[in-house]
Amino acid sequence: MFIMNERQIRDEKMKQLKKGQSAYAESYELIRLLLRDIKKYNLQVHCDRTNIGCWFIPISDQE
Repeated sequence: MFIMNERQIRDEKMKQLKKGQSAYAESYELIRLLLRDIKKYNLQVHCDRTNIGCWFIPISDQE
């Protein structure tokens, strides 16, 4: 079984967000890393937290 590093997963999710695509994270650590990078790059993202994970949904300029 291949286990990806959380930072590699974060990088892939950030690529999705920068393209305007939604991203989902389940682990607390991955959510923390994504929130840190979203703030760092000043991305406009809606964070929809559930009891099993978090959806990151980019907010377009048109909204």
